[in-house]
Amino acid sequence: MEVLLNKLSDYSHAHAEPWAYHPKLAVPTIVRSLFRNYALLSGLVKEDQIQQALERIRGGGPPTPLVEVDDNTLAAKMVELGFLTAYQAEKIKEGRSKFTIGPYTVIDFIGQGGMGQVFKATHDVMGRESAVKVLPLSKATPESINNFMREIRTQAKLDHPNLVRAYDAGRDGDVHYLVTEYIPGTDLRKLIRSRGPLNQQQAASVILQAARGLDYAHKQGLIHRDVKPGNILVTPEGIAKVSDLGLAAFMQSSEHDPRAGKIVGTADYLSPEQIRTPGDITHVSDIYSLGCTLYYAVCGKVPYPGGTTREKARKHTEETPWHPRRFNAELHEEFVEVIADMMEKDPTQRIQSMSEVVSRLEQWAGDASPLLGSVRASWKADPLPSDEDDHRVDLPQDTEGNDPSSPSQISQGTASYGAAVQETLPMRPGMRPISMGLDMASTINWTHVLATAAICVPVSMLAGAVLAMILSWLMR
Repeated sequence: MEVLLNKLSDYSHAHAEPWAYHPKLAVPTIVRSLFRNYALLSGLVKEDQIQQALERIRGGGPPTPLVEVDDNTLAAKMVELGFLTAYQAEKIKEGRSKFTIGPYTVIDFIGQGGMGQVFKATHDVMGRESAVKVLPLSKATPESINNFMREIRTQAKLDHPNLVRAYDAGRDGDVHYLVTEYIPGTDLRKLIRSRGPLNQQQAASVILQAARGLDYAHKQGLIHRDVKPGNILVTPEGIAKVSDLGLAAFMQSSEHDPRAGKIVGTADYLSPEQIRTPGDITHVSDIYSLGCTLYYAVCGKVPYPGGTTREKARKHTEETPWHPRRFNAELHEEFVEVIADMMEKDPTQRIQSMSEVVSRLEQWAGDASPLLGSVRASWKADPLPSDEDDHRVDLPQDTEGNDPSSPSQISQGTASYGAAVQETLPMRPGMRPISMGLDMASTINWTHVLATAAICVPVSMLAGAVLAMILSWLMR
C-alpha cells in the first residue's frame, strides 16, 4: 500500500492532477480533468498557472490536498485571475484546444457575418486587439473564396477614420481569414434595438460620420451596396465607422464582379435602382440606403415594415414611407427634408454626393457620446437572433416580378408597431418622400369639405320638408 501511495504521489506531482478519495479502497486516487488537459494542450496557460489557481481555490492549503476541484470551479478561477477569457474557458470545457488563426490568438466571439464568423483576437507579437473574419470550411466553395478575396482586396485599398481598416489577411491551413481593426462598442442596429430611436442630434452625428467614410470610398471608385444600421459601428466615444464591405464593387470593374446583374444588399435598405437595374447602379444608391438608415435611427423602425422580399422591393420602388415625425415628434421639418432628399426614388433627383449629405447634416449634428458613452460592453458573446434588417438579398434580377425567395426569409421585427401604423397618414404617391406636413389641417382640403357641406345641408333640409308633407297627407 505504501508503494502504491508513493506512486500516486509521484504521478500527481508530475501531471498536476487533483486528488480525491476512492470510495471503496479509501485511498487517494486521481481525478481526471478534461479542462486541465485541454487547457494545457491549447498552449494558452502553463502548469504553474493552473497550480496557482488551485492554490487560490484551496485557500493557501498544502500543494496536494485530498480534495477534488471540479472543472467549473477551476475554469472560473482561471478567468478571475486573467489567465483565460470567459470565451476561452467555455470552449476549453467543451473540449476545444485550438485558439489560433495564423499569428492571432482568439479571445472572444464577435458575431456571425454574411460571409463568415468574426472573432476578437490579439496578435501574438504585437499584442494588438483585432477583429478576425474567418470563412468557414463549410462555405469554402470556389465562388465564396473568390468573394472573400474580393472583400480582402477591397478593404486593403481604403484608409479612413470612418471606415473599418484592414490590417492583415492570410490562410491557416484550409481557413481563409481577414483581420481588421477591432471597434469597441456596438453597431447602430443593436444600439437602437436596445435603447430605442436616437434623437435628432445623435442621429445626425452618427450618419454624418458614416457619410464621410462613404464619401471617401466613393472617391476611390467604390460602391458599398449594403449600407444599413448593422454595418455602422459606434464606439463608446460616439465615433462611427462603416464596416462589412463584402458586397462592395468598384465602379470601373463591375464586369469582373461575380454578383453583377444580381440584386444584392439587404431588403429593408435597397435602393429602387438596385431592384430595377441591379447591373447599372451608381454611388447614389448608397445615399438612398443611408437615408433609410437615418430613418431607422430616428424612428426605430424600417421605412417599409412587414411583408415578403417582393413586397418590400415593390414598396421601395412605388410607395412612400410614413412620416418620421409620427414616430419621433421632436424632429425638425428641415431635418426630415434631408431624409426625404436622400430617399428620393429617382436617382437623378436624389442628393448626389455624400459630401452634400455631410453639409446638410452638419447643422444638426452634435456630440453623440452622452448617449453612447455608457456602451462599455463590447460585442455580444453570441449573435443576436435573426431579424428583418439582418437578411441580405443576393439574387438574380427577377424580370417577371416573382418573389425569388421564401416569404419566411424576411420577417418584420417591428410588427409590434402595427396598431400605431394604422393610425398614421401614409405618404401620397407622387409626393416627395416624407415631405408631407403632420398637422391634420394640412392633410385635409377644407375647401372641398365646405363646398360639400354647402350642397349637402340644403338638400337634407329639402328632403326633410318633403317627408313631413307626405306624413301630414297620410295622417288625414
